[in-house]
Amino acid sequence: MDARAVIARLRQKEIPTAEELSWFAEGLASGAVSDAQAGAFAMAVCLNGLLPEARSALTLAMRDSGDVLTWDLPGPVVDKHSTGGVGDCVSLLLAPALAECGAFVPMISGRGLGHTGGTLDKLEAIPGLSTQVAQDRLAGIVADVGCAIVGATARIAPADKRLYAVRDVTATVESLDLITASILSKKLAASPEALVLDVKIGSGAFMKTTAEARALATSLVETANAAGCPTQALITDMNQPLVPSLGNALEVAEVMRALTGAQRGPATGPIIDITVALGGAVLRQAGLVESVEAGEAQIAATLAEGRAAERFAKMVAAQGGPVGFAEKWQRFLPEAPVILEVTAEHAGYVNAIDGEALGLLVVRLGGGRMIESDRVDLAVGISDLLPLGTKIAKGDVIARIHAAHTDAAQYAMLALRAAVSIAPAAPDLLPLVHERIG
Repeated sequence: MDARAVIARLRQKEIPTAEELSWFAEGLASGAVSDAQAGAFAMAVCLNGLLPEARSALTLAMRDSGDVLTWDLPGPVVDKHSTGGVGDCVSLLLAPALAECGAFVPMISGRGLGHTGGTLDKLEAIPGLSTQVAQDRLAGIVADVGCAIVGATARIAPADKRLYAVRDVTATVESLDLITASILSKKLAASPEALVLDVKIGSGAFMKTTAEARALATSLVETANAAGCPTQALITDMNQPLVPSLGNALEVAEVMRALTGAQRGPATGPIIDITVALGGAVLRQAGLVESVEAGEAQIAATLAEGRAAERFAKMVAAQGGPVGFAEKWQRFLPEAPVILEVTAEHAGYVNAIDGEALGLLVVRLGGGRMIESDRVDLAVGISDLLPLGTKIAKGDVIARIHAAHTDAAQYAMLALRAAVSIAPAAPDLLPLVHERIG
């Protein structure tokens, strides 16, 4: 086979065979396919698309370009993926909750992308914790603790790593086929027996419209099910952050409040509700419960009783973090030297929140990366952000900025006021779960 022939077929709106796509994925991983050829392939797919069968074949070929994990555990292996949002730290609650319900969760996660925070960056706000774990160590942690949240090794879907880097510089990131293959090649490499997908929609998500979110959810579910992994997707609301904080250590603090019951109520309600919904779905997919409702009840109980918090603390210790983190977490998380209150300039209701603008604001404070080599400031961000529909008077605190220095805090205050709309009337609030696919 030859890369030029595969690209020519795509250019002519013909669909390559599974064998051709497998060869091309191996070439991406080995270097036999050049950057120019990878870019031409990505552009041809972006412009002309793939049929569902070819999309599945490409996904499996990219999965098989590297290591595919195997398990010998006394329960089902399950996983979850989110398409990204702001204040979205669900994985840190869901993984230990699922482990408490008899599932095993080797969650391979990522770092911040664009305006969205990364699960690995958040976890690394805990001193000593390592998210780069060798595969034999990952297997040991999952067997002993029931869950681990780690980054992919270089041997997990290397074809995707190569193609993603090319897509990023060739304006082909938005291809539905390539997004599907990229997400699922990494997730299926962990060999889950059930998968739940959290497809975000709204101002803080990549997908801004129902049509976009439904198309991606459908593509992901169909492709994963075709690969033999029972999968369901929930389209969930991201018109405001799931927790009132954005930033790595600040979001870990919100997770610990939710896990330990230190602050149950409106602030932690959304993150718990989404965790329960996703957990119930994947427990049912894995056959651990008879119904989604039964699964939701089990997940809710692990959170309310503090069992998920204890399991999270065991995972933290197993990955090199401090022992007893659930009881002493306030002592360990870094704090920014400057905290600035942002007040309302007039009375009204919090009517809209530009989540993407807030996410980019955290990046500019240093809480994310402008370029790949940037070092992340784990302490900076936003806290105490008022939720949509809150009635406020002039001078009320609508959020607090956590910054490395005063100038950054002053800039962030202006940007935050521009991102949070205050109007005479309260907005109509949308449900957290818009719909289920699969």
